[in-house]
Amino acid sequence: MEQTFSGLMALTLGDIGLPSDHLAWKALLLTVISLLVGILGGFVGLALGTIRLPALLLLGTPAAIAGGTNIMVSSLSSLTGAIKHWRGGRVDMRIVMVMGIPAFAGAFAGGFLSGVIHEGILLFLAGLLVLWQGVEFIIIYQNRVKSGQSTSPLFGAGLEGSSGLFSPGRVSAEAGIGLGVGLLGGAVGLILGSIRLPALVRVLKIDPRIAAGSNLFIGFFMGAVGWIGHASQGKVDYPVLVLMGAGAMVGSWYGAKLTGKVNLNTLILTMGFVLLAVGLLLAYRGTLPLFQ
Repeated sequence: MEQTFSGLMALTLGDIGLPSDHLAWKALLLTVISLLVGILGGFVGLALGTIRLPALLLLGTPAAIAGGTNIMVSSLSSLTGAIKHWRGGRVDMRIVMVMGIPAFAGAFAGGFLSGVIHEGILLFLAGLLVLWQGVEFIIIYQNRVKSGQSTSPLFGAGLEGSSGLFSPGRVSAEAGIGLGVGLLGGAVGLILGSIRLPALVRVLKIDPRIAAGSNLFIGFFMGAVGWIGHASQGKVDYPVLVLMGAGAMVGSWYGAKLTGKVNLNTLILTMGFVLLAVGLLLAYRGTLPLFQ
């Protein structure tokens, strides 16, 4: 019995004919995690690759392969929402031009950089981004509690109906943010929609519903473009990508149906503390190989 259990634990996806060295139980666990993160992401309107990427890394996936796999999973997770927003007229092509095109270019370059940057640096950068995401969520929670918000959008409450401010200075700032976020996200394997979304609202002063729809649209294409750079260097685990991608899409669809049925503020605060802890752990792990 013990030998049978040990054999199952040592079974890899390659042993069942799939081109992957991942242990089967880890791949199954990653699929479940991706499904649950998809539900959470669908609920709050974000792909939340900042949670999937640490799961891949902490379960032993090399940083470059984890990034290449995760960025496409995040892209697929955004697909359902992007289509829904597009059909609902909540995608502003001005935003796609201003922030999306620089983000696409940055993600494409970043995807190629992932193959030449030291794995420790990739881990450290990913840790910093996850850490910042945790800080951002805690700040959002504090602001929402102070203002008495409970069901309003995460960003931009009070801007409903706003057509935005597209002055030259704001457009330039938004384009620069898009390029920087795309470059960094493409390298570490994140589409970073949670950084783009508040930037869209705060800089362009646009209706948060339009910002969310445009952000998901940008995120889907940015992830796909960034993935090309990883894939061209063989930095993708395709069986794990298919499993996690399917879980993410199903979870995102179901999570969107749950919106409004759970206390959003409690959810945001919990996510914030979890991401803080995971970000610190990843950043610490990233520094270890740099000093060996």
